Amino acid sequence: MKPHFDALWRNLKTGDGSDRAGRSVAIGVAAGTIAWIGEEAGLPAFEPAAGFVQHDGAGAWVTPGLVECHTHLVFGGNRADEFRRRLAGASYEQIARAGGGIVSTVSATRAASEDELFASAAVRLRRLVSEGVTAVEIKSGYGLDLEAETKMLRVARRLGRELPVTVYTTFLGAHALPPEYRGRPDDYIELVCGGMLPALAEAGLVDAVDVFCENIAFSVPQSERVLQAAGRLGLPVKMHAEQLSNIGATQLATRYGALSTDHLEHVAEADVEAMSRAGTVAVLLPAAYYCLRETKRPPVELFRRHGVPMAIATDCNPGTAPALSPLLTMNMACTLFGLTLEEALQGYTCNAALALGKASRHGVLEPGRDADFALWDVDSPAELVYWLGVAACRAVVRRGEIVHDEH
Repeated sequence: MKPHFDALWRNLKTGDGSDRAGRSVAIGVAAGTIAWIGEEAGLPAFEPAAGFVQHDGAGAWVTPGLVECHTHLVFGGNRADEFRRRLAGASYEQIARAGGGIVSTVSATRAASEDELFASAAVRLRRLVSEGVTAVEIKSGYGLDLEAETKMLRVARRLGRELPVTVYTTFLGAHALPPEYRGRPDDYIELVCGGMLPALAEAGLVDAVDVFCENIAFSVPQSERVLQAAGRLGLPVKMHAEQLSNIGATQLATRYGALSTDHLEHVAEADVEAMSRAGTVAVLLPAAYYCLRETKRPPVELFRRHGVPMAIATDCNPGTAPALSPLLTMNMACTLFGLTLEEALQGYTCNAALALGKASRHGVLEPGRDADFALWDVDSPAELVYWLGVAACRAVVRRGEIVHDEH
């Protein structure tokens, strides 16, 4: 039986990153998914659908659409002044304890209208799409009350409807202690678990739940209450873990089968072993490491030794990672953390999809998965990491439709 194609892409190159010559491949698309992919010489006879279109890739290198698995893309204002203060010697923790950091963005986000938040986030999201991103996770966590968290998550859902990118939402109500709960963290966690999370889940605004488990944020017992609340609602969990210290966040997260633990500069080998047993992905965020001028890097060799998949992401946020370039992030992961080219590409494709629990849809060019891919004007995938500040993305295809085209 002949396959049916809505569109056919020909004259593309692909490879594993170490193969400079690449293979000439074609991709057949039907109903937004990959119906066939293989070498041009093996292209089968097919039935063209009504409105069938054939595209010439002109020798561009093709990769899966990039998956941005950790962002705080919706927020009000910016924190450029805090960047100036850090340059003058103030630490992230000092700024946070003085009332800056996340709490300052909370004030700006609460004051912004839904339309204002959408407009600013849409500019940032379009930048990500222009560098090959076809799926993105967007966290809340700058509202810290039900009204503002709802507003943020509604904006995230709207971005997914109105922009050509698949959006997954994560509730991060346990991101910081809001000013009105100063000195009462347990009371705030009760609000998160018993008030905000159930209401937001019932409204269909939450795909996963995150928590910032750290000395300047929430303790292990407090974080566990959030994970338990997520479990009661059948929601997957992830965790900001071991960024500034090691207080047992990763051990906690793995006990609850976390999709990922993120940052991980201070993770220990016992934590990595627990991640391996739980199937938890290590999400590395080199832009935050760079902007905070950290010196203790995540233990990449331990992740390799214990078979823990490594994903990477921009961590786009207004305070510690004002980053909007997946390509620069891949370069940072290689130069700062020691990832190989192949690990960097996997970190932004198959492993990033795994970190979102969406490996069956994204991250690999295979029949049955979403027809999400990016075309690059490069001679080999090494150039995706090699160039700084070069927009090499020729076109982006999401669910079979061209959503970004430089020509």
